[in-house]
Amino acid sequence: MAGDDSSLIRLADQLEERLRGVGTPERAVHEKAYLKSTLAFLGASVPQIRAAATELRGAHPDLGADDLRALVEQLWGRGIHECRVAAVELLAASGHLLSARDLPLLERLLRDSRTWALTDALAVSVVGRLAERDPEVGAALDRWAGDEDFWLRRSAMLALLPGLRRGAGDFDRFSGYADRMLDEREFFIRKAIGWVLRETGRRRPELVVSWLAPRAPRASGVTMREAVKHLPEHDRDALLRAYRARQANHRPSR
Repeated sequence: MAGDDSSLIRLADQLEERLRGVGTPERAVHEKAYLKSTLAFLGASVPQIRAAATELRGAHPDLGADDLRALVEQLWGRGIHECRVAAVELLAASGHLLSARDLPLLERLLRDSRTWALTDALAVSVVGRLAERDPEVGAALDRWAGDEDFWLRRSAMLALLPGLRRGAGDFDRFSGYADRMLDEREFFIRKAIGWVLRETGRRRPELVVSWLAPRAPRASGVTMREAVKHLPEHDRDALLRAYRARQANHRPSR
């Protein structure tokens, strides 16, 4: 496409107009309150946003990497939740255009998101797929895993999910991240650890059991409930007993 700034602004305008047309005020109010967001909301659903982004991408098959970055910046900068979701959808659909040189942009979007409704798709569907293609991404994930921003720490773990979900992936890297974060009290960190373990357990339950068994006394209830969902019953019961024993030992006496 190699469009100029004005043509990309028009594309962003058209996408925003479509989202305004399908959104409802009731949904906008509900979603804004649910996500506790300071962004503007148009009231469009995720399937509606995805359909709009897919249609735009299909209408412009020659959209290049530079065009994609500029369009994403246009959509993101509008301060509208649905436009940001559309930007993430476009990045996910055009992941083949991305490379490690896009990590600064992706990191900035993740830091700016401040909600799972944006960070999770960015981490899994965009950064995660890029990480599988480009080993350079691993160094960025290592840095994110130690960042003071818990959304970056969460994203570092979730970016490893695509491979682990398939029964492949870098479990050793995830293990290092999760072990350092296991004692954190932040709900979204606890949930992410459990989520990745749960999905890993679908294909490699023995790996999850061996990792979680010595750590069950340290894990939170949120992590444990997620992690054991797809494990064999006897393993699940043993892990939960170990967790509950820790809880009983730490219960204050009366």
